[in-house]
Amino acid sequence: MPYPQPLTPENQLADAKKQLSLPPIVVICGSTRFMTEMTEADLRETKAGKIVVKPGFDMKSPNELWSDPVEAEALKVQLGDLHRAKIRLADEVLVVGDYIGDSTRAEIAYARSLGKPLRFTHPEVDPGTPRG
Repeated sequence: MPYPQPLTPENQLADAKKQLSLPPIVVICGSTRFMTEMTEADLRETKAGKIVVKPGFDMKSPNELWSDPVEAEALKVQLGDLHRAKIRLADEVLVVGDYIGDSTRAEIAYARSLGKPLRFTHPEVDPGTPRG
């Protein structure tokens, strides 16, 4: 008689979300130059009954929290780790904007490696779409 396989952490998380009757969780990714569009997407997704997580702020805007270049670089690394955790938590990924930079491209690749469904506000910029 075969023994049941232990649940993976991903399966445990999915099971916990189901037991808690949580609505779908969507993470918004994209360049912080699209913060206004991210806020609009947040509104639409929330109205559709989803829990939305997104970048918390734009480090390109001046702020004393990241005025020191060394601290700013450390914060950028910390925020990257935090955003990857948001991707792991999410049920799907929404990529906002008509431009995909290196950070967003890495987030898309990470989400795909985890098997997360992706949507794009501008599907033509999907780096996974064959050009031709």
